[in-house]
Amino acid sequence: MSGPLVLGIESSCDETGVGIVRGRQLLTNTVSSSMDEHVRFGGVVPEVASRAHVQAIGPAIVAACDEAGVELSELDAIAVTAGPGLSGALMVGVGAAKGLAAALDLPLYGVNHLAAHVAVDLVADDIERLTTPTIALLVSGGHTEILRIGDIVDDIELLGATIDDAAGEAFDKTARLLGLSYPGGPNVSKAALGLLDGTGIPGDRQAVRFPRGLAKKSDLRDPDRRYSFSFSGLKTAALREVTKAETLGTDLRVADIAAGFEDAVVDVLVTKTLLAAADTGIDHVVLGGGVAANAHLRDVLATRCAEAGVTLRVPPLALCTDNGAMVAALGAELVSRGAAPSDLGLAAVSSLDVDHVLV
Repeated sequence: MSGPLVLGIESSCDETGVGIVRGRQLLTNTVSSSMDEHVRFGGVVPEVASRAHVQAIGPAIVAACDEAGVELSELDAIAVTAGPGLSGALMVGVGAAKGLAAALDLPLYGVNHLAAHVAVDLVADDIERLTTPTIALLVSGGHTEILRIGDIVDDIELLGATIDDAAGEAFDKTARLLGLSYPGGPNVSKAALGLLDGTGIPGDRQAVRFPRGLAKKSDLRDPDRRYSFSFSGLKTAALREVTKAETLGTDLRVADIAAGFEDAVVDVLVTKTLLAAADTGIDHVVLGGGVAANAHLRDVLATRCAEAGVTLRVPPLALCTDNGAMVAALGAELVSRGAAPSDLGLAAVSSLDVDHVLV
């Protein structure tokens, strides 16, 4: 193994991640999640997440070094998510990274969370790995974006994003409406498969025709809306179905609502991603973010990419969710290219633009 030995810290939301890479070799990916602490609230509470990061960051760094068989004194650099994300959560990770960098006299690299989601494919444990140029679809509880990646360090363009909720947020809020627990995404998927009502009979994806946000012909002709997403109408449609069933006293099969809702989200995500690929002439797509764990999304995206002659990359699922490995991977790439490190006075930037790869 060769290349810089970099420790990466991720704390943008509810996972405290610490990863260590040497060049493009992943040594460890340690993740401590505070998800269980958010269940009773039905979603991530920023203050709860921040406190959980404070408690988890030290042990996570120790565990990562132990698993990788690395001493802190051997590191060549520290990388940390500087944004975007929850301000309080980001500050915990940035503070820890600054402390390590100052104590060990190491260069510090504050990196972009979204770019890191793509860069993690550089250290995926298979022979495919990241190919550029590529279209990246990032889907999680906090982000839903389509990116054009010409180069992971200096050529990233935001093509489209959600104008309201991220897809993961829409799953969470609709799950709550249907009486399903947090996290919403996995439970909506289980409900859609008939695994939560004891029947084992999948829901009918056509029973309720949910709207496809910003997917009308007029939207697709509009440059400002062509690659953009909106999921607020979906939530309203789900509410109408539940209210109608309660008002009329009719039976409401949660599996049907869940299946239709999931299909609507997936349909618009895939449609707009392939539009971006066709418009840019790029025949590679990479999927990232926590919602990449959704089997229906992976299946539909794979099928439609194959039909369009587009190569699809989905990194191992453990590398799709928020993790320190992705931060370390991007940090190592920056070090390898001789990029100047960040100033120790760098601040967490909750709304950091994707084209700012290094802060």
